[in-house]
Amino acid sequence: MIKKWYFYASLIVIITFLSLGFKPFNLETKPWFLIEKTDGSEYIFPSQEEDDYPILKKLNVPFTGKRLIGFKEAVAFKESQGKYRLVNSLGYMGKYQFGSKALRAIGVQNDKAFLKDPALQEKAFIALLSKNKWILRNEIEKYEGKIISGVEITESGILAAAHLGGAGSVKNFFKNKGNRHFRDAYGTSLKSYMRAFGGYDLSFIEADSNATIND
Repeated sequence: MIKKWYFYASLIVIITFLSLGFKPFNLETKPWFLIEKTDGSEYIFPSQEEDDYPILKKLNVPFTGKRLIGFKEAVAFKESQGKYRLVNSLGYMGKYQFGSKALRAIGVQNDKAFLKDPALQEKAFIALLSKNKWILRNEIEKYEGKIISGVEITESGILAAAHLGGAGSVKNFFKNKGNRHFRDAYGTSLKSYMRAFGGYDLSFIEADSNATIND
């Protein structure tokens, strides 16, 4: 009887020891469903390996709705396939392919730091949208809803075209009634951006002539 008691007592001790061995004493819990502070990584897929998402290769752009987030991700996919650290052959940088001149206009001074900071790139995109919306406010009011050179003009289409070729090129497009076709160094036209990115709701974006990343 005593031997049996020792056997069961020893068995309990061994099981308890093994259980503790697989459980940390200091257990940190992090809520997966609530993020109070973001760094821009919420715009990256859980895995950053493109091969993990073969369905994406079959799509031209990801569909994420017709609001601001949908607009951002559609433009980003067209510009860089959503890659924050991409630098193209002309020196345009990041997820949204900014040039140095555009970055300086919205308060970004360090290109290398910009490439390494997803949150900063997201702020920069919003700041540039705000600045271009102010610069092109008259064109948006005058031409939105009209058909010019075969393209239905929308606010989001105008702002996408400004991201591609600058606000000045968009003004010239309307000044010449769409007859002068601006294309970037890779042959992409303003008209193609106006058409592809038309119809998004960007009412959330405020027109601001002094918009910067610090706003």
